[in-house]
Amino acid sequence: MVLEEKIWFWLLLVIPVILLLFLILIFWQNRTRNKFADAALLKYLAPNRSRSKPVIKLILLLLGISALVIALVNPKIGSRMETVKREGVDIVFAIDVSKSMEAEDIAPNRLEKSKQLVSQILNSLGSDRVGIIAYAGGAFPQLPITTDYSAAKMFLQALNTDMISSQGTAIGDAIELATTYYDDDQQTNRVLFIISDGEDHEGNVEELVEIASEKGIRIFTIGVGTAKGGPIPIKRNGVIQNYKKDREGETVITRLNSVTLEEIAKDANGAYISGNVTSEVVGKVQEELQNIEKTEFEAKQFADYKSQFQWFLGIALALFFLDIFVLERSTDWLKRLNLFNESNKKDDNKDL
Repeated sequence: MVLEEKIWFWLLLVIPVILLLFLILIFWQNRTRNKFADAALLKYLAPNRSRSKPVIKLILLLLGISALVIALVNPKIGSRMETVKREGVDIVFAIDVSKSMEAEDIAPNRLEKSKQLVSQILNSLGSDRVGIIAYAGGAFPQLPITTDYSAAKMFLQALNTDMISSQGTAIGDAIELATTYYDDDQQTNRVLFIISDGEDHEGNVEELVEIASEKGIRIFTIGVGTAKGGPIPIKRNGVIQNYKKDREGETVITRLNSVTLEEIAKDANGAYISGNVTSEVVGKVQEELQNIEKTEFEAKQFADYKSQFQWFLGIALALFFLDIFVLERSTDWLKRLNLFNESNKKDDNKDL
């Protein structure tokens, strides 16, 4: 499914405004009626007044607005899958999600900055395939190689420092896992981006870098953080409660270790990129990818997308017409149905 004009989703903000105005109107009406007469007299003077009908009309109006907004967005659904030939590079992003990535020496913090960088890189790609790995004390696959950038962004935004229980920074595990991501049959050109602060607590990455290089994987590293460093915040409900301390009770300061990242990139025929300025990172990545020969590969994708706005437009019009014809007073035929057995209750009261 493709949403053609997502900007129209902003119109949904009118819904809470209408709800607020409705509540204010109901409050004003009730206060005005109470000043005029008590509840029993009002019921006698206006026996056909319905309390539920205004709510029903409001619901119909809001549903109609929602359907109209979806029609304006114009959802399109692919009617069939087809195999297409594409040229590109297979790119895997290995993103550090260890606790040190919560340091705020680079705004808003290292992990959020990493996610921003990868998101902007995805926006700059053309027909390349991408995959995502998350690692801390160990490495775990998040998204296999795909051409679906929307799915990549969704998995990217879900990354957080609590998703991997084993803490630490095992860059070697991330490299080892990345070597299993690529398609050996199609022999595409392979690139691995490691986004990290460079604190490798596990060590022994040289052999794994060499193995990756032998398999034709070029490794580029992006350093996120500052040499000055910063403390690791301990948060509760998004509020900083304290900072991580060592065994001696001193506040732990985590710093960018660019040396480790530079050595990894150098040994794997790649390059080190400073992650402080997003535009510079994206420009450098584009420059490096342009120098890599594109390989043709097959990919399946939906074709013959057809607009589906007419269904939602029809639903919206039907709801608006229904809202017009639903009156706020009680309906006589509903009374005759006697759904709540009101006549019997009146007879029982008379007998008493």
